[in-house]
Amino acid sequence: MLNIALFGPPGAGKGTQSKKLIENYNLAYISTGDILRNEIKNKTELGLKAKNIIERGELVSDEIIVQIIEGFIKSNTKVKGVLFDGFPRTYVQAYILEGMLLRLNSKLSCMISLDVPKDELRRRMLERAKVTGRSDDTPEVIENRLREYDEKTAPVAKYYKERGIFNSINGLGSIDDIYKKIDNVVQETLSKRLFNVVILGIPGSGKGTQSKQLADEFGLKYISTGKLLRKEIADKTELGEQAKGYMKKGDIIPDAIAIQIIEREINNNPDAKGFIFKGFPRTIVQAYILDGLLRKMNSSLSLVIDLEITMLEAFKRLHDRGKTESSRVYDANPETIIHRIEEYENISSNVPKYYKGKYDVVNIDGMGDKEVVYNRLKETIQNSITRLR
Repeated sequence: MLNIALFGPPGAGKGTQSKKLIENYNLAYISTGDILRNEIKNKTELGLKAKNIIERGELVSDEIIVQIIEGFIKSNTKVKGVLFDGFPRTYVQAYILEGMLLRLNSKLSCMISLDVPKDELRRRMLERAKVTGRSDDTPEVIENRLREYDEKTAPVAKYYKERGIFNSINGLGSIDDIYKKIDNVVQETLSKRLFNVVILGIPGSGKGTQSKQLADEFGLKYISTGKLLRKEIADKTELGEQAKGYMKKGDIIPDAIAIQIIEREINNNPDAKGFIFKGFPRTIVQAYILDGLLRKMNSSLSLVIDLEITMLEAFKRLHDRGKTESSRVYDANPETIIHRIEEYENISSNVPKYYKGKYDVVNIDGMGDKEVVYNRLKETIQNSITRLR
């Protein structure tokens, strides 16, 4: 998800710029001020509690704010992210937001601060009062709001600077010019996001052949647990010795071994633009593990591809490969091949079902010419990258 916090003092123009961001990036809009004013207008319980606080130019309690925001996020499920206008306003609220997004398996992508001189802020809010009649746009309340901002809200900038996602924008100029600066920050933020793909499919579906080529095409790091384990076995490492028996029988490798192999490979490639995972996950538990590994590096899956072929075609391809120099130890006999296919049907076929509704899952026909299948996969990944960016 693309979660943006638009930051700045009262009158900086956050509301105006928010409209453009919402439309261009399909974001849910959370303006605590607007929501609270609506609560006051409708004379709800929360509105009555907040009314006197807002009219004094003071900050509404976190307890009230959290109830409103969490309910709003949960009710907006068809958006690509959330735009926060006026939240977080305090150092404490920054921690609250982080915890709230963590519960939703997400995080704040960037904070964009609109910097405007105080004289200009006063002028804007007094002009706004003539048009809107807002009770919090009087000279006395304006001064109190600016003082509140300096004392309580400005320290939030330090919190996000330490996390490397704070961006300062000159808030003077035309609306379009300011938006271009904001959009440049958003585009730069999106370009830094890792693009992570899992390619699933029955043994023999062509995952390895296609994944390696796709990784080269899109500048991603290819992680094949099978390939990595075969190297461990060839090098006679401790992990290789532990995995040898499972590999020979075509069984799923224990999770403890797979985690070490994959995490090591991720850590060895800190500059990767993203990863293509082949051969992992093969169980729902391993799907949880991969989510955890990516979460550890502040990332997540971008796309899941299920490469589909018939069981008969899978058996034929594996049997034929067993007669070539590319043969694997588990291609040695028909019984092992059948065991692997049955294991996929009984266990691994549940993984795509687990991912549906959680990530973008695309079923791709893996039958036919390799180049034709490759082009299908390439188009799918390109479309996903375009949507992500």
